[in-house]
Amino acid sequence: MSAVIENHLFNLKFASKELLRNAKKCDKEEKQEKTKLRNYYNAFQAIQKGNLECAQIHAENAIRKKNEGLNYMRMSSRIDAVAARVQTALTMKKVSKSMAGVVKAMDAAMRSMNLEKTSQLMDKFETEFVNLDVQSATMENAMSATSTLNAPQNEVDKLMQQVADEAGLELNMQLPSGQMSTIVGASKNSAEQDELSQRLAKLRQI
Repeated sequence: MSAVIENHLFNLKFASKELLRNAKKCDKEEKQEKTKLRNYYNAFQAIQKGNLECAQIHAENAIRKKNEGLNYMRMSSRIDAVAARVQTALTMKKVSKSMAGVVKAMDAAMRSMNLEKTSQLMDKFETEFVNLDVQSATMENAMSATSTLNAPQNEVDKLMQQVADEAGLELNMQLPSGQMSTIVGASKNSAEQDELSQRLAKLRQI
């Protein structure tokens, strides 16, 4: 059974990459629609009421492609997380028949690019996985920390803030006030520490 599941896993990972390619295609098409919208406004600066239908179509197309791309990315990420969990179970030789059946059905759904069906199967898979005693308590804690389907929000926020700081940008996020103050405070403390180090270096040179 393991060899069959591994084959289905390979197909799921391939499908995940295909979803990312579709997401990139949607992003490109969204930008094209935005360009058409800008060109429309540039060509018709004196637009009169009732002549906005073309502009509205381009705007709707851009928004639709944006949302479509985000859905592809979310599905790709979710499939990767499910594949990682099954891979862990395979390694431990703890794949149940019910889990194998769900993975097989998920593979078939992805072949037809039926995202709604795939999402329903992933919900079923998660239920199967919760009900299955795949490892000891210690290994369960380790796996839940490494293969959780959703990244901790505080880690996501901190990473976004870090990258924004490196780029010299101000990140106005809808964070809880306490969490934002913690991030800002950490940055301030780091700056103060750098300044103190510079002063000490100058004193040593005297």
